[in-house]
Amino acid sequence: MVCAFIVMKCEGFSQITDLADYLENNLIIAHFCGFNIMKSLPSYWTYDRFLRRIENGDLKEVMAGLVKQLYERGIVDASFIGLDSTPVMANTAQNNPKSFQKNRFSNENHPSSDPDCALGVHTASNQYNEKNYEFYWGYKSHVLVDCISGLPLYELTTPANVMDSTVVEKILKAAAETLPLEECIFLADKGYDVKAIYNLIRDVYHGEAVIPLNKRNMKNPKSLPVGNPICEAGLAMNKDGRTKDGHGGIRQKYCCPFRQSKTSCCPCNHKNWNNGKKNRGCTKYKSIPDDYRMSIDRECFRFKRLYALRSECERYNSRFKGTGQERLWVRNGNSAANLNTIAHITALAVALAAVESKSHHSYRSLKQLKRIG
Repeated sequence: MVCAFIVMKCEGFSQITDLADYLENNLIIAHFCGFNIMKSLPSYWTYDRFLRRIENGDLKEVMAGLVKQLYERGIVDASFIGLDSTPVMANTAQNNPKSFQKNRFSNENHPSSDPDCALGVHTASNQYNEKNYEFYWGYKSHVLVDCISGLPLYELTTPANVMDSTVVEKILKAAAETLPLEECIFLADKGYDVKAIYNLIRDVYHGEAVIPLNKRNMKNPKSLPVGNPICEAGLAMNKDGRTKDGHGGIRQKYCCPFRQSKTSCCPCNHKNWNNGKKNRGCTKYKSIPDDYRMSIDRECFRFKRLYALRSECERYNSRFKGTGQERLWVRNGNSAANLNTIAHITALAVALAAVESKSHHSYRSLKQLKRIG
């Protein structure tokens, strides 16, 4: 049955009926899957029952075995790993854009066809002011990818309302049981910009986190390249000591360059200039980074070159959707998780078949492997 579903993903079928018809017309492939072609092949309900009843942990063991074999052959490695999620839409009419149902994306209007799915939002990017987004009912497939080979190392399926950053620790811990993650370089987008993830990579795996800074709710005042802020009059402000912010952090204080001048005056006539005090003019504060997250230089050439490797996650997600997993035909959480895992197993099985056939250049492309075969 697992081999049959691998055939289904290799051919890009999105429906069981397509798989059943394909095996009926290609008995030699059904024979290689392990079926007795002298008897009737499994029906639709046999495939459906198999997906509902098999434990997802059993399929993850198959996936881990394939990862180990590819690791021993030097194909996959954990030096540069990237984590990303892709939406998987549930089989419900509320995901149909032509549906006339009111409030189809309301939490009070949960789809009755799939009780395990959840309401999620898919955006084109993780910018705070991103306007290109859409709601959907379904799941998420979180995939840890080797950014050199472009192959999956571990995957986890969750409801669509689970935040990406909350499953990082679980995924890395499970992946570390299959291959070593020590001193890895972890690549992720702004959705994973959480202090706990940085500390996890540094303290537990002794690695390096390459994650862009998410500037939500952060002010971006004008400043010089050296870091001194610019006042309202367009002048560079001077340092004026440090102070604590009340939360254990330290802030650098900046003051007006004319604050004690007896001859000059504020060009913009700031409200604090004529306050009758000795130290006049405006003041500003900048937080001094004292943690790993804020100490990363995200403008350097090395950071940008490393982060460019994360595009391999996007390419793998595109191949994952090509297996027919963008929209599900099943209607329960266990079947959805099993289908996702089988899709990732298919990618690893294709890579292993390419290695065994001495065609290392095509282990990511099923079409090239078919041409060689």
